[in-house]
Order: sequence, then structure tokens, then C-alpha cells
Amino acid sequence: MADTTGNEQQNFTRYSDMPVRIEPQGLSLERSTVFGLGCALALIAVAIYLGGTGMAFLDLPSILMVIIGTLAITAMSYSGSELRLALPIIAQILWRQTRDPNQTSIRLLQLAERTRRRGLLQLQGEIYGLRGDPFLQRAMSMLVDGVPVDEVERNLTFEVHAAAQDYQRAVSMLRRAAEIAPAMGLIGTLIGLVQMLSSLNNPERIGPAMAVALIATFYGAVLANVVFLPLASKLERNASGALLLHQICVLGVQSIGRQENPRRLEMLLNTLLPAHQQIKYFN
Repeated sequence: MADTTGNEQQNFTRYSDMPVRIEPQGLSLERSTVFGLGCALALIAVAIYLGGTGMAFLDLPSILMVIIGTLAITAMSYSGSELRLALPIIAQILWRQTRDPNQTSIRLLQLAERTRRRGLLQLQGEIYGLRGDPFLQRAMSMLVDGVPVDEVERNLTFEVHAAAQDYQRAVSMLRRAAEIAPAMGLIGTLIGLVQMLSSLNNPERIGPAMAVALIATFYGAVLANVVFLPLASKLERNASGALLLHQICVLGVQSIGRQENPRRLEMLLNTLLPAHQQIKYFN
């Protein structure tokens, strides 16, 4: 019996002829991101409310200048094609696919064992069951179609490199926005100060005008440090997880294509997996 976790221990025996399956997984809400962002904004709102000056922090021109100005200048820093590629990745920060690298490794070991016992061409029937992981499905399809292992490895490496670049571009956009937001806040503050100085003949308006002038800086600081920078860090973490899955698949496909001993593949996979997720497939 394979030493796996959860239902895998009950539903799979190593020498079973049950097809290897990776089912498509729906998106689940990234609760930690929503919780952290919500708590941070709520704390700021509570602090404003307890100060009894809630309406003083609402200034529509400052909001428009900081938010729309930040988005516009960030977009200006990149080409249209880069924006089209990066925006869907950024949108995935709040949603994630719960695919476990441990379970992906187990699936690869199952495929490796079957390849050693039945031959590579006999895995044709397993291709459809891998539809939940399109990257692995494409790789296995190339092997079954007779593409040389070195060429499969090269194609997969290029694909992993392209995915890494896409993630890095999305992270750089968020960090660029985090740089621009405080600058837009400062510009808004300077505009407010000019307007305030133009009304020095009315001392009663100086205090409120100064408060409005500083609001733009406040919006810029919140937008950069509460929104953009944490989201950039979260996206970097997501990218690391996605690239780890791709590296596991590349390593597994190389071993399967060369029909190496699955025990060696288990050892190699454990060099990629974190200590708490390492597998013990063979007893």
C-alpha cells in the first residue's frame, strides 16, 4: 500500500489498474488575503471613527487623483500586451486552486510504476485522466506520441520559464503601483497646499484646507502599504507554489520518459518538496 494521506490511503493500491486521475479543481477564495486586507482596512476605519473626524478623511478629488492616477501611470509603464498577460494573474490573487505538490508527486510515481511494468505506449489511456493538470497532460501526451525525452524536457523548460516571467511581470506591476501611489499622494498634497495658500486672506479656511491637502498623502500611503505591497508578496508566494508544481512535473516526466526506477524518482522528488510534504511511496 502506498504511504499517502487522506483518501489516497483508502482508494489506491500501488499495483491497481485503476486509472491515474487528476480531476479539474475549482477555484476557492483565498481567505487569508481577504481576511488580512479586510482587517487592515477595518483597523484604519475604526481609528478614524474613534477620532470623531470621519468625514474629514473623505475627499473625492484626492481619491480620484491617487487611485486613478496610480493605475494610469502604472499602465503607462508597460505595453498593452504585458498588461493583458499580467492582469489575469493579478486577479487570481484572491482565488486559488488547491493542488497539492505531494499528491502530484504521488500521481507521477503511479505513472512511473505503470510505465516500467506496461511500457510507455500503454499510458495512452491515462492521458484523459490528467485533464486536471494541463501542464502534466501535455507533457505525457508528448511522451506517448514519441517525442524524444530531451525535446520534451526542453519544451517544458521553456514553458516553465515563460510562466515564471509572467508571474514576475505581474509582481513588478504591483510593486510599481506601490511606488507610484505615495508619489501621487504627494502631488495631491502639493495641489492642496497651493489652493490653501491662495486663501490665506481667510484664516478660518486654512485649517480645513490643510487637512484636505494631507488627505492625498494618506490615501497614497494606505494604497501602497496596505494594498499593493502585500498583494505583491502574496503573488510571489503563489508563483513559487505554481513553479514548484511545474518543476515536479518536469522531473517526473523526464524519469518516466527514460523509464528509470521509480524509487529513484521518489528520491529526486523529495529533494524538491518541503520537509513536511516529502513522500514515502515505497515501504
